[in-house]
Amino acid sequence: MLQLIKQSWIKSWNNWEIRLLVLVSLFLQTVLIVTGNRRKYMTNSYISAIVWLCYLSADAVATVALGVLSRTREDDRENHSSGSNYILMAFWAPILLLHLGGPDTITAYALADNELWLRHFLGLLVQFGVALYVFLISWNGSFVNYLSIAMFVPGLIKYGERTVALWSASRDRFRNSMISRPDPGPNYAKFMDEYQSRKLEGYKVTLGNPMDVSQVVDEAPKKGSNSKIPRATEMHYANYYFNTFKKLFADLILSFYDKRNSQSFFKSKSWDKVFFMVEVELGLIYDLLYTKASLIHSPVGGFLRCFTLASTIIVFVSFLICDRSSLHGIEVGITYTLLIGAIILEIYAVILMVSSDWTMIWLTDSSNMSSFRFRAKVSYPIYKAVSFLRRHLHLVPSERRWSGKIKQYNFFMLCITRDEQSKWSKFLRVFGFYRFLEKNLVPNGLKALIFEKLKEVIEVQDNNKKRLDQELLKKDECLGENNGDFNFDQTVLIWHIATDLCYHTDDDPDITISEADKKSWLYDFDIFKERPLSRNDDENYYKFIRKMSKWLSDYMFYLLIVCPFMLPSGIGQIRFEDTRAEAMEFLEEGKRARSTDIKDSCCKLLDVNTDHKPSEVKGDRSKSVLFDACRLVHSLNNSNQHDKRKQWETIFNAWVDILCYAAAECNWSDHADQLRRGGELLTHVWLLMAHFGMTAQFQISRGYVRAKWQLD
Repeated sequence: MLQLIKQSWIKSWNNWEIRLLVLVSLFLQTVLIVTGNRRKYMTNSYISAIVWLCYLSADAVATVALGVLSRTREDDRENHSSGSNYILMAFWAPILLLHLGGPDTITAYALADNELWLRHFLGLLVQFGVALYVFLISWNGSFVNYLSIAMFVPGLIKYGERTVALWSASRDRFRNSMISRPDPGPNYAKFMDEYQSRKLEGYKVTLGNPMDVSQVVDEAPKKGSNSKIPRATEMHYANYYFNTFKKLFADLILSFYDKRNSQSFFKSKSWDKVFFMVEVELGLIYDLLYTKASLIHSPVGGFLRCFTLASTIIVFVSFLICDRSSLHGIEVGITYTLLIGAIILEIYAVILMVSSDWTMIWLTDSSNMSSFRFRAKVSYPIYKAVSFLRRHLHLVPSERRWSGKIKQYNFFMLCITRDEQSKWSKFLRVFGFYRFLEKNLVPNGLKALIFEKLKEVIEVQDNNKKRLDQELLKKDECLGENNGDFNFDQTVLIWHIATDLCYHTDDDPDITISEADKKSWLYDFDIFKERPLSRNDDENYYKFIRKMSKWLSDYMFYLLIVCPFMLPSGIGQIRFEDTRAEAMEFLEEGKRARSTDIKDSCCKLLDVNTDHKPSEVKGDRSKSVLFDACRLVHSLNNSNQHDKRKQWETIFNAWVDILCYAAAECNWSDHADQLRRGGELLTHVWLLMAHFGMTAQFQISRGYVRAKWQLD
């Protein structure tokens, strides 16, 4: 039989297999610690693919390396090789345990990984057993053997930390950690016994008005902070509300007092401070769910981090000064590489720990005055050192806590571009790579307008006592026609197409300005400074909301097509495919040669007579809403008397309503899952709405009341 692989190649691979595996394992750990924490503010699909590949490969490579080490000794005996080098290779086993513990910046790639903590615990036992076996069969009482014992300690600590971090972030454990002690409430039986005894004594007993004995709602703690560190005060407020609102990510409810406390506080702050605090809160949630933050930022975790670093340094120095006369070959160089790499990774982990929001909050916390003086002295120098490492050496991740971007997907772009239907494009979409997907930074003006909108809704909500998601999308101007015939995915698609039709058939007020200059102007636009008392008379405000309407439209269409799980359930994909098929058929039909110009296509669509509803003409088997969108455009033109400024005001308000409704209806787990992909504006709006008491999680309307008797 023909031998496909030469014997010399097999022998060469056997000699280099374990050497390559341990080096690859070290490389994967380096990639993970550098990219793991950056994914919370990076939306690049290639970064996500690299993190995914390294995350899955890291455990596999380290596990295979331990398996190879366990049989290498037998191979050496069969080949009558010297055992001195195997003793050195056996020293790599506890280092591989260190690798299996993973970096602090990523314990779970996705939320589902946290539910597999028991598998990791079993892996800890098995891999420790294999490493111990390798150590025992290599024992000859040499100094390297004793160094192996010393390396087992940090290896087990790191692996144990990862298992505990996964367990603490698992759904049941995370939920149970926030459930308070059982609360039986006031003693009903004792109260009724007294009631019965009074009646037997002949008294006429009636139940008086209950007396509220609930705790008084406290304001957010006015914690002192080191004013030299920018936004330290806001970070403390964010941490305070984080400890309350993290219950949302465990599917728990909040009390009426939480609502009043949060609502009154956030209403009194400016939009920029509010959005910053929301960013900090979501950043802390990301750390809890996907990293070892719950461990390393505790007193025990800080001690263990220092201990593992010190242990690794001591082992390295000991190996450096020990007698290595019996050791030779490339194994010595690889051992140096592994030890130096482990030390560098541990030092880098400490730097990341010090530069985190958790540490900055702790350093500037004045609630414990006994240690605050010391922390106040070191906090600002540490902040400056971290800033230097971040800005000049790029060793520390950015201060950003999310990408700050909204992704853009457009219906007409997909219709006029044939490449989108190619097999290659479909293949890329399987792996999460979407062509013609753009990203834009969220302008400050848009955040300010959303904040204003929510504050306005609060006033209405306080008067009628109804939730926001019960009120939004109920207005005729939001749907164009009777709301009863529409569901959410249909609403998004109709308004998206209608917005594009209005946008591309409208005269661009900045047609002579480059796209880059337009975006620069949008990002710098101050909505409060530049608009006059009458919004509709302001040309800049009109241009701004016109562009924001377009961006919100493309963003919601992106969510509908790429992230439908974040929107209320429906048949959005079917509706989109039917609508695109009708649009492509219309543009290719007869004399309408398919146009690659979106404006020309929009004009052709609006030229069609739409006096009758499409469903009355062709039935409802097809879910296309193409000409329903055209009817909405005509309705908007008529209702606003062809006033473009009023029209764009209506469109913008509709998109903010749609955005807020979608945010309130999205499940907490979907919001949490998107944090690892750079975050979504939808998630930030959802948490802001929760702070304003606009979500369904506030269900405890009354606390303790104590009834009182009236004796007649």
